[in-house]
Formats: sequence, structure tokens, C-alpha cells
Amino acid sequence: MNETSEEAVLETLVDRLVNIRLPRARDIKEKVDRGEVLNDLDIQFLEEIFSSANKVKPLIEKHPEYQTIAAKVIHLYSEIMEKALENEKQIKA
Repeated sequence: MNETSEEAVLETLVDRLVNIRLPRARDIKEKVDRGEVLNDLDIQFLEEIFSSANKVKPLIEKHPEYQTIAAKVIHLYSEIMEKALENEKQIKA
């Protein structure tokens, strides 16, 4: 992939992240923070984020200017999953 293509891909990924994925992830975070559990759509969405993160990891590694935002997204994902698991355990107890 040439530099111009990489920049276009990164621009598209950042746009999608800012306008679609982060707002949805924040909504899910609020949901689990209220003690709710994840539904199938939430889980599917989070799986897509995780899968996408793994696919673009080599591209992000080549562009350190995006590493901070990538780390924040992964941290948010981790927080959601930890809280969701805690909520599931509370409901089953």
C-alpha cells in the first residue's frame, strides 16, 4: 500500500471511529455503568471493534500519531467488557 492509500485508509478509519464507533461505544459504556447487561447487538458491535483493531494494528504501528487514540479505544473496550462481565455475575448471583 502506498503512502497516499494508507493516508486515505487512516482518514476513513478515523472518521468512522469519531462519528460512528466512539459514540456507540460510549453509549454501551453508559449502559454497563448503569448495571445493565450487553445484548447481542452490543456484543456483535464490540467484536467488530476488536476485530478491526487487530486488522489495522500494522497500519497504526507505522503511524505513531494514531497510537494514542488506538490505545484509548482499546482501553474503552476493556472497560466495557470488564463492567459487562461484572454485571452478568451480579445478575446470576
